[in-house]
Amino acid sequence: MPLHLISRRPSPTTASFTVSNASRHTSTAAKLLFYFQFLLRGVLFAGVIFFYTARFRHSFFIQDGAFVPWTAVWSSPLGSFVCRIADTYNFIGTALVSALLVYGVFKKGYTEESLLVIRGLGIQTSTSSPTYLSKAATRFIPTTEIQDIVIHEAFKGFEVRFYLAVVVVGEPEVVVVFPKLLPNRAKLEEVWRGSRHCLYDSKP
Repeated sequence: MPLHLISRRPSPTTASFTVSNASRHTSTAAKLLFYFQFLLRGVLFAGVIFFYTARFRHSFFIQDGAFVPWTAVWSSPLGSFVCRIADTYNFIGTALVSALLVYGVFKKGYTEESLLVIRGLGIQTSTSSPTYLSKAATRFIPTTEIQDIVIHEAFKGFEVRFYLAVVVVGEPEVVVVFPKLLPNRAKLEEVWRGSRHCLYDSKP
């Protein structure tokens, strides 16, 4: 997916830059696809829950209640079909398939990385997690530990790629900004200029 950069300047001393490969859902077809995927995720997750409810339907905590008449549910065509599958197939195999389905349901399908710059305090880098169940990986670097912000180039396979890096005092390796997405040089230069201007004002 193509990368897009979102730059924000809420105040003269604060700037944020976000790079993402998520779809913007601008067209009608893209919006319909997004809603269909959202609906499909909900159906798959509900199916997994329903399957394991059928698997353990004889347990003491799954009984007829005021809201769910389980006896009628299990006797219905769909309930009988799910019960047969739950009773027939191996538990380990179904558990593996269920785990893959749940992972697919909560997998984001896109990556979002950001850089927050606050003059006098420092910068914070962030990389989104691959699923909705975990938090983003963040790191804060105080201004006193920032030696410089530079654009480097390196080989990735047979391709030359540019990357934005923060040189931290006392660390042998630089901190790469947007390490997963690696946007092109034009976007990196925009972030580099905005970051340095925010950190150091107009100082060279």
